[in-house]
Amino acid sequence: MYFATYKYDRAEEIGVVLKEDKRIIPIKDIFKAMDKDYPETMNDFIEIADDTLIKDMEEIMGFNNFKGIEEKDVKLCAPIPYPKRNIICLGKNYIDHAKETQGLPGGTDDIPKFPIYFSKIASPAIGDGDIILNHLEITDMVDYEVELAVIIGKDGINIKKEEVEDYIFGYTIVNDISARNIQRKHGQWFKGKSLETHCPMGPYIAYKNEIPFPVELDIACKVNDELRQNSNTKNLIFDIPYIINDLSKGMRLKAGDIVITGTPAGVGLGFKPFKFLKPGDKVECYIEKIGTLTNKFEE
Repeated sequence: MYFATYKYDRAEEIGVVLKEDKRIIPIKDIFKAMDKDYPETMNDFIEIADDTLIKDMEEIMGFNNFKGIEEKDVKLCAPIPYPKRNIICLGKNYIDHAKETQGLPGGTDDIPKFPIYFSKIASPAIGDGDIILNHLEITDMVDYEVELAVIIGKDGINIKKEEVEDYIFGYTIVNDISARNIQRKHGQWFKGKSLETHCPMGPYIAYKNEIPFPVELDIACKVNDELRQNSNTKNLIFDIPYIINDLSKGMRLKAGDIVITGTPAGVGLGFKPFKFLKPGDKVECYIEKIGTLTNKFEE
């Protein structure tokens, strides 16, 4: 099952995406058919969702002929436009990406022995089709990074590796847009990762039962149809069970938390000369079984 946040008839709602039919069924319609109070936001839905609820929703959808809304008639938003907390990020979590930044300004010359954690603000995250602002007054080194995002489904602390999947709600795509000069200037990554609109997310959330565990998905990014990044999440240095187990040691993860797992080689910073985004560039981030997140860079 796939979920989206969307705008339709000037209202923002959440719904179940029927990808093959290119329709969206409002979650409020499904919950009304189940005689339940419906959640109004994706964060509200994640807090109450579990395998039993998803099964009940699938059954009621099988018994009812919901008309739904044509996807072409809605504006897709980020699935979680306003994350409850900062997005938790991993740096240099693919060996090829760690290697391509060796010797570059602001880089280090080693492969991480432990996860590199940082965070970025998304307030709001932007959705499929939205414009990435260039912020030319402060940067001319804006980069793209396709990443698999893991969405936590329930609160947990000291989570065992073998129980990690139980704490996951689903997966989506995040483009971890980065202002490289700001990263270098400040000597850390938070500011350079958190500029307005620099967190495209979407287009949907894939519920965890759509994706076999362990998660091994093709991941790619194109700029103006040129393939720049191309890998598979099986190449993560620290895989999802390791990440969630390690993060949760002494630190409580909460339902709705978003963890982005790192980007493979092929970012603009890794080319000689650099290939940072230029006005009007189209960026397409693809992850198998989730979809394609497309945005343009401000002209």
